[in-house]
Amino acid sequence: MKSIYLINTKYQNHRQQGVVLIVALVFLIALTAVAAALMQNTTTDIKMAGASQEKAIVTQEAISEMGRIIFNEYRKVDGANAFSEKIVGTITFPVTDDQIMNSTGVNANEYGFDVSCPRNTQPTSGMKCTITRVQITQTYGRDNNHAVQVNSGIAQELPAGN
Repeated sequence: MKSIYLINTKYQNHRQQGVVLIVALVFLIALTAVAAALMQNTTTDIKMAGASQEKAIVTQEAISEMGRIIFNEYRKVDGANAFSEKIVGTITFPVTDDQIMNSTGVNANEYGFDVSCPRNTQPTSGMKCTITRVQITQTYGRDNNHAVQVNSGIAQELPAGN
């Protein structure tokens, strides 16, 4: 009777080894699918982080360009100070990279009337303000299909009626 028992156990062991192989392959396929999904999420996260970083850099470049334009106009680097007179229509300020950036200035005084200066102290008698809105638009991204805009208002005292 013992010999029959040993033969049956040997037969069952061989049959179980095939089942273990199939179960191991199923687990391997499942783990491969989970790993592929995690890698896809990681790739998307890296792309999103890169795009966020690029937008932050472009925004800082546009803000720096705004500071450079205001400095150059007040210091009359290019000859005349556009903020010292009323702007009629739209003017274009020179920028460092005109391929991806443009800068415009318009008179922000409603209807072109003289207005009081927007500040806490009293303006000099006989002086009014001209308010100029300067806008920088910078494109970025693949094919330059995204844009960042930076706006600034410049108030300059001028003799009333000019």
